Formats: sequence, C-alpha cells, structure tokens
Amino acid sequence: MHDAEPTADASGSHLRAAVKWVPSVLWATLIFRLSAIPGSDVPPGDYGSLAHFTVYAVLGALLFLALAREQGAVRAACLAVVISSAYGVTDEVHQAFVPGRVPDVVDWGLDTLGAGVGAFTSLGVHRYLQRRRAESGGTVPGRPEGSG
Repeated sequence: MHDAEPTADASGSHLRAAVKWVPSVLWATLIFRLSAIPGSDVPPGDYGSLAHFTVYAVLGALLFLALAREQGAVRAACLAVVISSAYGVTDEVHQAFVPGRVPDVVDWGLDTLGAGVGAFTSLGVHRYLQRRRAESGGTVPGRPEGSG
C-alpha cells in the first residue's frame, strides 16, 4: 500500500507552518552571532543589561507569533517565555567559550524577563485586536470563537 501524495493544500499548509518560524530562527541566529563577539570587541558602555532585555523581548514576541495559532494565546505566551529562557541558558553557556566573555546568571534573568515582557505584551496586543474585531462584527481569521 502506498502513502497518499500530499495535496497542494496540505503542502501549502506545511510551508506556512514552517515559514512562521523563520523570524524566530533568524532572530535567535542574530543573538548567537552577537554572543560570539569577543569581549575585547564589545563596544564600551553599560548597555549589556538593556541589550539582553531587548533582544530577548523581541525573541519572546516572535515566538509568541509563531506559536499562537496552534497553542492558544496564553499557552503560546508561556511557551515563548520558556523557550526563550532555555535559549538564554544556551546563550550563556556559549559565552563561556568566547574569549573575554563569561556566562552570567543575571544576564539569563534579564533574558527571561525580556522574553516575558515581549511575549505577554504580544498577548495583550493579540487580545486587544481580537476584541476590536469582535466589536466591529469581524472575526479573527482561522480562529474559532472564544479561542486564545
């Protein structure tokens, strides 16, 4: 017995599912590249804490967007924070192998805090947009009523 060939509709759905992860993966790659900069090449100034918070806030928001349709909005926000925080741990471990850089639990905390702000801000915007659509008589495309 042969497996049925995927229909154009199914393959398009898989492509859309994969494409939604591209921004998160690209952003995580940027974080990795920034973490690979040797300590001697890091620009002077005390921007490290703000940088950690900011890049992980963006990662949390991007992961929320990738997860929200399949997971529901609240679960997506929580998962985005967990995934971002776990990635933050790997980022800190990676820095142990970069000359002039050291892993720092405070940086990881800032990563996680930033991810939480990014993910839950995205959740708030998502809910706001859903309410606006509902008030205007529109529906959220592809979402059953009451989800999210």
